[in-house]
Amino acid sequence: MTLLDFLAQYWPRLLSGTGVTIAQFFLSAALGIAISLAMALMKLSQNRVIRGAAITYIEIFRGTSLLVQLYWIFFVLPLFGVSIDKFTAGYVAVGMNIGAYGAELVRGGILSVPRGQWEAALAINMSPARRMWRIILPQALVNMLPPWGNLMIELLKGTALVSLISVADLMFQAKQINGSTFLSAQVFGTTLVIYYVLARFMVTPFMRWLEQAMARKLGKV
Repeated sequence: MTLLDFLAQYWPRLLSGTGVTIAQFFLSAALGIAISLAMALMKLSQNRVIRGAAITYIEIFRGTSLLVQLYWIFFVLPLFGVSIDKFTAGYVAVGMNIGAYGAELVRGGILSVPRGQWEAALAINMSPARRMWRIILPQALVNMLPPWGNLMIELLKGTALVSLISVADLMFQAKQINGSTFLSAQVFGTTLVIYYVLARFMVTPFMRWLEQAMARKLGKV
């Protein structure tokens, strides 16, 4: 079977799987960003209990396999009475994992803001919360966006693991098609190209645009 014949027959299934992959990516990213911000702020807290909770979370999710975490959420939690459907379990696992890595990027970005900015905000009597949201985080965001771009690409690739709990994403569809046709070169070659296109023409341009937009907003370009 030629590549064109293969695409004509199986493209709708691959396209459907790509849609699920994109949905998993955006949901995982939203959850991961929220967790990253929360864990970073908690780790910077002066309260030992709050800081300890953040450190524990980060160490566990960075120190164990995403695949094991995925299996825990989908297969083990039901044993404790917490049942999550496979689609939700997929993006929750990926989001919680990426949130642990992102927390260190957020924390590093916050600490990279010059001390003078903290002191200036304090001098005009801003509350700690207002100081963080209005002064520190916008500047930290510019510093942390480049490594976040790489992390988002890793997140996109990580979503392929959700196929192992039968989420009908791109990789799941590819494995199903390969199992019935044994056209491994066509199936996984096409899948490889689709992942590359998503990373190169969806994630990377958006992150570069966001970097430039934030830099303009803060007058750095």
